Amino acid sequence: MKYHPIPNTLFTKNRSKFMARMAPKSLAVFNSNDIYPVSADSTLPFAQARDIFYLSGVNQEESILLLFPDAIDPKHREVLFVRETNEHIAIWEGAKLDKDQAFATSGIRTVYWLTDFEKVFFDLMTEAETIYFNTNEHYRQSVETETREARFIKKCKADFPAHKVAKSNPILQEIRGVKEPEELDLMRTACGITNKGFRRVLEFVKPGVWEYEIEAEYLHEFIRNRSNGFAYTPIIASGNNANVLHYIENNQQCREGELILMDVGAEYALYSSDMTRTIPVSGRFSKRQREVYQSVLKVKEEATKMLVPGTLWAEYHQEVGKIMTSELLSLGLLDKADVQNENPEWPAYKKYFMHGTSHHIGLDTHDYGMLKTPMKANMVFTVEPGIYIPDEGFGIRLEDDVVIQEKGEPVNLMADIPLEVEEIEDIMNS
Repeated sequence: MKYHPIPNTLFTKNRSKFMARMAPKSLAVFNSNDIYPVSADSTLPFAQARDIFYLSGVNQEESILLLFPDAIDPKHREVLFVRETNEHIAIWEGAKLDKDQAFATSGIRTVYWLTDFEKVFFDLMTEAETIYFNTNEHYRQSVETETREARFIKKCKADFPAHKVAKSNPILQEIRGVKEPEELDLMRTACGITNKGFRRVLEFVKPGVWEYEIEAEYLHEFIRNRSNGFAYTPIIASGNNANVLHYIENNQQCREGELILMDVGAEYALYSSDMTRTIPVSGRFSKRQREVYQSVLKVKEEATKMLVPGTLWAEYHQEVGKIMTSELLSLGLLDKADVQNENPEWPAYKKYFMHGTSHHIGLDTHDYGMLKTPMKANMVFTVEPGIYIPDEGFGIRLEDDVVIQEKGEPVNLMADIPLEVEEIEDIMNS
């Protein structure tokens, strides 16, 4: 890992929050992700399952976390299983966690080798009445592969058919959505790295550069600041490419007079940042581009003010839609008849702003977090309105990551990243 060590007190707190919500005589299990094959002997880079990382800090394959608050033997209330390392593995793959390092990382005192899992698990299941399975129930999930977690669940149901089953996901949705101070610090670091990348790009962009060259500038700056790279597949969309919401080809040349919409963010210690900025290839916005930009910025500022404790996500998006409608009327993109005759299920503003304004962000870019209950302090949301105008050859989106406060307006983790038209133009022309 490139990131600095994280105090294991964070993971100890996270486990305590989870276990406090478990039913009596229940046991929960969390598995690392698989290493996925590509072809021949090639594999994809390992990416840790966020839930086991959130609860243990362990960032390596073939690890299992077991939580059993009512275990008869206190040493089995938190148990970590890691792959046994040896000299051969260290030479060919690099060092893995030994038992002392696993304790230092996680704060879990009972560490076994993975080969002991079946024996220990069977013994503890004789004490437990309920087992918590960790299924992926995120509202955007789209899983087609059988994960290591899914294989464990299938085997466990066959081996222990008399046990009651419970779901870990509702607990994780609740606790992962509200960030600890240490998590906010990690996200602030990720945003700071993104800031460095954006400032580098502002000095790099000029007519004739290619979208993939801009992507490379970001990646260079991210990695040299201890990030593993992008938190998600970056969007570098010049001209009309910005009107394709998930444009990721990044293979076109940026031409004079165009805008570039850049939706990028660095990860740091598995925590995500998520930024969108739209800049002029030539270093100056046209009058029309500036006009639309200022409308998007206004919607963003007004939307941000609404992210306070007690706000309901669905109602928030409805209110943002009203603000966007007003701006689209002022820009001449909508007229009163469009609004009067709109379909309530697909309001008129959706022609130019068709996606949501905010989502949870944290260990996942579209992070876990409650959406049907009121917002709470220390939840972190993106704010990302946009206006997309294919007929005029450009689209503009602006996005920052903000932390809900107990009182007052949210704190913008990206406040240091240039946003105002004048600042962007000044840097690009300095």
